[in-house]
Amino acid sequence: MAGKLYLCATPIGNLEDITFRVLNTLKQVDLIAAEDTRHSIKLLNHFQIKTPMTSYHEYNKVEKAKELVLKMEQGLDIALITDAGTPGISDPGEELVRQCYEAGISVTSLPGPAACITALTMSGLSTRRFSFEAFLPSEKKERAMVLEELKQETRTIIIYEAPHHLIKTLEELLENLGDRDVTICKELTKKYENAFRTTFSKALDYYRKEGPRGEYVIVVQGKSRKEIREEEIHTWEAMTVEEHMDYYTRQGIDKKEAMKLTAKDRGISKREIYQYFIGK
Repeated sequence: MAGKLYLCATPIGNLEDITFRVLNTLKQVDLIAAEDTRHSIKLLNHFQIKTPMTSYHEYNKVEKAKELVLKMEQGLDIALITDAGTPGISDPGEELVRQCYEAGISVTSLPGPAACITALTMSGLSTRRFSFEAFLPSEKKERAMVLEELKQETRTIIIYEAPHHLIKTLEELLENLGDRDVTICKELTKKYENAFRTTFSKALDYYRKEGPRGEYVIVVQGKSRKEIREEEIHTWEAMTVEEHMDYYTRQGIDKKEAMKLTAKDRGISKREIYQYFIGK
């Protein structure tokens, strides 16, 4: 009988945030795959867990996943833990999960701490809809593409960043998204936890003087639909009514429907469009 993969969320700072279910699972499985065994041994020692560990990280994730899947096919139960938080969220866990499903291995996730959700819920920004971007891509062209996509994002945006890149990232976000409301969180769940409600420009003023310290989660207000609509109207108003109508008729749309769409785009009534052409 095949074993099972357990995705075990571990504390992002405060050790008291670990669940009883995770503790019991880490004690009962045959093997724990950890992103950094040197880091995770401190957690296991704290809770007196003696289960053997093996390393599973970004640089060995494909080949090591194959080894772990083979062990589970032979009947071993394996727990996967990351340095902090939920495995598979901005870490190599997704590769192991993918290979497990391809091999028919059962996977379960034990809920617990996640920095992105912790920051979102304490941000004071909208929590109903959000986009988790993790760390922005380091490759220049891909990074520019992501930033371009985020310009029109209406959901709350969550981004991770290291201290030595924080100022550059805030500068890029300001340049591409405009001076949005933002909450910058650090030291989550720890003694000096902080949620800094501000804007991009004010945050840059602060961090240029004080210097960033610690790991950051940046929670950014999404673009309002009202603002998007105003920009659309401004774009259409830069055209003449004839140019606007031509935009639709060139697509094979009949004149009556084109008038209707033009009126909607420009935020005016169909009668006003009709009267415009009558007056010509």
